[in-house]
Amino acid sequence: MNEILFMIAALVVGLTLGTLFFGGLWFTLKKITTVKMPAIWVISSFFLRVSIVLIGFYFVAQGSWQRLLMCLVGFIVARFIVTYLTKSINVKQ
Repeated sequence: MNEILFMIAALVVGLTLGTLFFGGLWFTLKKITTVKMPAIWVISSFFLRVSIVLIGFYFVAQGSWQRLLMCLVGFIVARFIVTYLTKSINVKQ
């Protein structure tokens, strides 16, 4: 029972990390049209997003490939959710 809760928590953390990563990517792409030095903005955003995700994966896994897999599944599901939501935002504008 305890392991099931850890798996669910890993899935939720994966969803959160994916939302941060892909939402941050969407925000960065929207922002680069208005900033002075877009290359610095893109590079720093990339390293920040990747660092957060890798640290999150590291702490979620804790030596368990099953938890890492559940976190990855949540991360990928978040990609589709963020893509769907940002497409609907772009259509409305």
